[in-house]
Amino acid sequence: MDRYERLSALLEMLGQRGKVDVDDLAEELDVSAATIRRDLDHLAEQQLLTRTRGGAVANNVAYDLPLRYKTARRASEKERIARAAASMVGRGSVVGLSGGTTATEVGRTLATHPDLSTKADGPTLTVVTNALNIANELAVRPHVKIVVTGGVARPQSFELTGPLGTRILTEITLDVVFLGVDAIDPNNGAYAHHEGEASINRLMADRSKKVVIVADSTKLGATAFAQICPVSQLDTLITDSAASSPLVQAFEAEGVEVITV
Repeated sequence: MDRYERLSALLEMLGQRGKVDVDDLAEELDVSAATIRRDLDHLAEQQLLTRTRGGAVANNVAYDLPLRYKTARRASEKERIARAAASMVGRGSVVGLSGGTTATEVGRTLATHPDLSTKADGPTLTVVTNALNIANELAVRPHVKIVVTGGVARPQSFELTGPLGTRILTEITLDVVFLGVDAIDPNNGAYAHHEGEASINRLMADRSKKVVIVADSTKLGATAFAQICPVSQLDTLITDSAASSPLVQAFEAEGVEVITV
């Protein structure tokens, strides 16, 4: 386990338990107590937790991990999901991308896909996103035309949210949108932790001809705070092969095509 994976695990444990003890964490993560103390001090400096004597307690951001700590989690699954998503996109397409680590991986894969990145007189792909990190990565690709929504940036996810981001989306049409989610349930649909992100993602889904959820299997069968869209609005779910058969069948029963990779 590298440092970012360990920091992610620490924040996740803290979010679940509310408080943690250095010695217990050291035993569970198989590292020294000194390493855990340094990690907790680092996270406390970024105001992601509050240090206590012998441990730490959660603060109001522990439940929603910053994007930089999520990146290392289930990386291979996200890469496979991204490759499957990119294979659905043709030259000249207008693609919507939400924020999140899986959607970010989709953006990277689209940018380097051989069928889309070959030289041409102009852009071979248009990407509309509310995620600043995705826009930053793709802006240097001459074959990708980047359209960024307005809004106020959330420092945890790098997503632009709020009413300033809605106007542009009401004036465009997407061929396909790839939505990263915090949870997705076959009965209730797709969810995000933050209501602002859910609102922007909902509008992108409304403006798209095809709605594709990109989510690893840990997100399946769960709900979060704010609904993005009902399951009836979803066309495809791309997830990893660890997804349980009953859940896959439940999504398919609702008319959602499920692709496992």
